[in-house]
This record gives sequence, structure tokens and C-alpha cells, in this order.
Amino acid sequence: MEFSNETNTDEGIPYAEWREPYQQALLELDQKKLIERIAAAETAISNRLRAIAGDSNHHAERQAIEDALSSLRVLKRNSL
Repeated sequence: MEFSNETNTDEGIPYAEWREPYQQALLELDQKKLIERIAAAETAISNRLRAIAGDSNHHAERQAIEDALSSLRVLKRNSL
């Protein structure tokens, strides 16, 4: 049985390129900065999706990205 080396912890940091801006958006309390944080997270996620587009691996990361995008949509809707 082969295990994926994907991880969503900071120790492995494979998701770090989009997870950090995502977490910053989730934690932002300033409404003016929130929109910028959401946009930065969406951009980082989009860049990562392009980077892994041709790779059939990364199932766990793709699921984490779907969850993150869903959370960002809710955050954006509630901040308007």
C-alpha cells in the first residue's frame, strides 16, 4: 500500500503557498483589509491549482482547496 506524502501541517508545508494567505483571510477582523486578504487567498489558490493541474496526485490538497474556497465564499458573502 502506498501512502501519499501530502500533508496539511506546517511541518510538511506543501500547502503553505496558499494556506497562509487563506488563514490570514480567515483571521482578518478589519473589513477593509478582509476583501484584500480574500483576494490574495483566492489568487494563491488559483496559482496552486494551475501548478497541479496536470498532476493526477494531490487528491488531499484538492479537497482542502475546495473546502478553503467554500469558506472564502461564505466569508465574502458575509462581509458584504
